[in-house]
Amino acid sequence: MARYIIKRILMAVVTLFIITFLLFLLVRIMPGNPFPSERMSDEAIAKKREEMGLDDPILVQFGNYMKEVVTTGSFGKGSSLYNGAPISTVLPTAMNNSFRIGTAAILLGVITGLILGIAAALNRGHFWDVFCSVLSIVGVCIPSYVFMIFLQYYFAYKTTIFPFYFNNRRFVLSTVMPALSLSLFSMSTIARFTRNEMVEVMDSDYILMAESKGMYGSKLVMRHVLRNALIPIVTVIAPLIVDLLTGALVVEKIYGINGIGKLMVDAITGEGIDYNYVLALGILYSAMYIGIMLVLDIVYCLLDPRIRVSGDPRRKKQNTEGGGGMPGGTQQDVPVQSVDQILDGRGVQL
Repeated sequence: MARYIIKRILMAVVTLFIITFLLFLLVRIMPGNPFPSERMSDEAIAKKREEMGLDDPILVQFGNYMKEVVTTGSFGKGSSLYNGAPISTVLPTAMNNSFRIGTAAILLGVITGLILGIAAALNRGHFWDVFCSVLSIVGVCIPSYVFMIFLQYYFAYKTTIFPFYFNNRRFVLSTVMPALSLSLFSMSTIARFTRNEMVEVMDSDYILMAESKGMYGSKLVMRHVLRNALIPIVTVIAPLIVDLLTGALVVEKIYGINGIGKLMVDAITGEGIDYNYVLALGILYSAMYIGIMLVLDIVYCLLDPRIRVSGDPRRKKQNTEGGGGMPGGTQQDVPVQSVDQILDGRGVQL
């Protein structure tokens, strides 16, 4: 298993490096410039470009950029006059807001979705099954920002239970409505997948065998049904986690949250394209997605031991050279006998 994890980590590092180079290349060749031409003279723009090294070859720019990232851990300063602040001072605040709200949405969506999916699978054709099906349809069809407007109108404007806009001084109350609106889609998706996967597992032969041996109730569900159903469910949860952690642009705009999504739009639609901000946020998105998928691979190993076996070259060699019914083995063919031959050999007469 250690070899499998090391291999996955190396693949993740190489993948992130390639994505970083492609992002850097795309950001540099995209149309536009980081300086508002109507507010700066040509001489001032040329001087700024020389200071930032934008006139150097692409490979030289990329080398200097990676050297700064690796040695100082900094992604540079904002390149436009709209936001010339260092990224290291602006990005943590946006990440903190998006991550805290996203974490609340993840916990709410995953836990509630799993509970509803399990309840629906164990009560097929009854109330919880119908409720889960209706919630899945509603959660997929209604956008999160529409649900956010509904909550904002009835629970912030009509009753003033929660703040109408995001307020850091009332962070707990300010988190409730965006977390609920962001978790609706993930909750309905996880509930639907959990229900479908558990129903499929419960109808399998080995579950019927376990029931015939007297295993029922929570022991059967936790030991056999849920564990075998979790692998496709985890596959669905992983990209949802990245989406929720990186924030939702429209929800952040409606509720006035200074998060990652809002920062990305401001960097693109400002007075000038803020190259360093766009690149830093793109690398952040990529690193989070690659990190989540790396954790997902490790969770696969814990849930399904067959993945550890398939990733171990020594076990593969034993299976192929030592027989065991594997292709290339030395197991001898066993002659097939009829029922009559077996009974005659055992001295049984019909």
